[in-house]
Amino acid sequence: MSVPHLDTRVFDGKRHILFGPFATFSTKYLKEGSYFDLPASVTLENIWPMMKVGMDEFNLVQYLAGQLMLSDEDRIEALKEYFPNAKAEDWRLWQAGQRVQIIKRDKDKGGILKLGTEVVAAKDGSIAALLGASPGASTAPPIMLDVLKKVFGDKLKTPEWQEKIHRIVPSYGIKLNETPDMLVKEWAATADRLQLAIAPPAINVVGKAAPAVPGGVVEQKSDIAL
Repeated sequence: MSVPHLDTRVFDGKRHILFGPFATFSTKYLKEGSYFDLPASVTLENIWPMMKVGMDEFNLVQYLAGQLMLSDEDRIEALKEYFPNAKAEDWRLWQAGQRVQIIKRDKDKGGILKLGTEVVAAKDGSIAALLGASPGASTAPPIMLDVLKKVFGDKLKTPEWQEKIHRIVPSYGIKLNETPDMLVKEWAATADRLQLAIAPPAINVVGKAAPAVPGGVVEQKSDIAL
């Protein structure tokens, strides 16, 4: 879940301001899926965990119900708390994405709501899926590397794949906290590529990276935006 926030994005070379997300509800599992996706997935094994989460997270259910009842005027009023000069004619509602929330069986609680991101892959590597929250810029690369390891594990060990992956991610397979020289190099490359005016991490006398100085960029995702 994410609380409403202002965000900037660039589409087709033009900068836009987004505000959201506002929660919606659909029985589809994909944006262009079937309305029978949710009903068809309910079984005797998973119906109790789903009901238990609904009871344990009733406050969240109330919040989502309230979000569904918001009118366009209500959304603009919420926007004005962040952007007081906002005018309704300057904004439009946009269905930005579809999220399927993960619910897992739990022997103690019956069912628990998972708010993170999880990769699920078949043992034979024939299919993989990303479940849960939409990953941000800082988590998408390691998630994709995890997918490559799970689905293409044998190929990833070959010299050809290793050469390619190290061209894309020079520090692949290296623990940066234990390799100060590589950490400084990657930090500088990242700051240059993202045009960030932030100081490099301090390296202590034993050769490990100390905590970075304050400053940086926090990337946030928006599912539904005006």
